[in-house]
Amino acid sequence: MSEVVINAEQRDVFGKGAARKIRREHKVPAVLYGHGTDPQHLTLPGHELLLALRTPNVLIRLQGAVTELALPKGVQRDPIKGFLEHVDLLLVKRGEKVTVDIPVTVTGEIADGILDQQLVSVSVEAEATHIPEGVEVNVEGLEVGAHVTAGDLKLPQGTTLVADPETMVLIVSAPAAAEAAEGEAAEGEAAAESAEAAEAAE
Repeated sequence: MSEVVINAEQRDVFGKGAARKIRREHKVPAVLYGHGTDPQHLTLPGHELLLALRTPNVLIRLQGAVTELALPKGVQRDPIKGFLEHVDLLLVKRGEKVTVDIPVTVTGEIADGILDQQLVSVSVEAEATHIPEGVEVNVEGLEVGAHVTAGDLKLPQGTTLVADPETMVLIVSAPAAAEAAEGEAAEGEAAAESAEAAEAAE
């Protein structure tokens, strides 16, 4: 579990104008909440925060205006340029359990067929300071018709599954079946386009 130290400044100015000024200074407005406390409005250094958020469920140790542990729970980015606009942080304590989504990574090669991964992340419960970075699924040698559900995942010790254990993670399909499904989808799109063209010509 990654833990990153980030300096936090108290924020007492609000509104779009104030937020834009903060971002021009290469900083990010943030709100820290949780445990029934009043939300705390903070300003965080943009570059350090951006690097930290590259790790899923990174644990942030705030210092400066506040000295707390927090998990990112809401990240707003500019839809075009991608820079950070605002971050919501959830206050956590060492030893407490939290529910998070962790990535599902596939390793190995299947014997035959086409691999269809239907779940890229899964909800689990873990101790706040020991959140796993992800879970791996080894598909080495799986044959057509084989499948893996959330309940089949081998989670790290101390981590429990929150998602429905019957949720499909991946399935190995026959190439012919996959191609047929793609062909039917293409035919449906073509028929829809033809219908639209006919309506436009009327």
